[in-house]
Amino acid sequence: MNKKTFFLLFPLLIGPAMVYFAYAQTSLREVYKVAGKDSLALEIYSPDGNDSPKPAMVFFFGGGWNQGSIEQFRPHAEHFVQKGLITVLVDYRVRGRQQTSPFDALEDAKSAIRYLKLHAERLAIDSSKIIASGGSAGGHLAAATALISRFNGKENSEISTQPAALVLFNPVIDNGPGGYGYERIGAQYQDFSPLHNLAEGAPPTLFFLGTNDHLIPVVTAQYYTMVMKKVGSYCELILYEGEGHGFFNVRNKEIYLQTLEETEAFLQKTGLMPKAN
Repeated sequence: MNKKTFFLLFPLLIGPAMVYFAYAQTSLREVYKVAGKDSLALEIYSPDGNDSPKPAMVFFFGGGWNQGSIEQFRPHAEHFVQKGLITVLVDYRVRGRQQTSPFDALEDAKSAIRYLKLHAERLAIDSSKIIASGGSAGGHLAAATALISRFNGKENSEISTQPAALVLFNPVIDNGPGGYGYERIGAQYQDFSPLHNLAEGAPPTLFFLGTNDHLIPVVTAQYYTMVMKKVGSYCELILYEGEGHGFFNVRNKEIYLQTLEETEAFLQKTGLMPKAN
């Protein structure tokens, strides 16, 4: 376990002067799972100065379960720790590095949530207020920790992996025939696809999607939202006109900042945003 305290400087323009405010944070790196030769780690950001239990926002990177890096959501993690949440970047196995399957990736995602709940007291996490988030295939993993009962590996499954809420960025939620990844998932899609496992008790969900996404049809997102309502759960679908897959990433600064604001509003609405000091 590596631990360090650091300061991020945020500028505020006041007339001709630029004033900087420094925020102390603690960063931890912890191995949550050893799978074969691979030690899978979490990077955990915590606000300094308050050891009371806090909500935690957990990020799963995208990349089709084939590739990807925790760097994708580092800007999000650094933003939301400033809002008083503990934020977590999850590394998990992908085909390009470990020659693994989407099922292995889901096992790892569930292991990460269980680790955080098991060590919640030490990490000052409120285990009843974990928000799972991710983009594309990482969005699938976030949703699947809440909705899929299988693919738990050899771990003891008495610790539920269900988060309190989901924040999904163009998530892969349909793995059935005609959906994303069916050629790899096959007949197991009925036990793997979030869309095919929506049921009463599904956590409140924020769903971002561009209308020109070539992987996730808008009609699929709309159907997901409709089924969520049918099972008695809240799902807020926000469509970005003309945007494609991955539109939310930091390279598009204006949209990136807008999605952050909308996420904060959702967390406020669901009671998961820490109160300002």
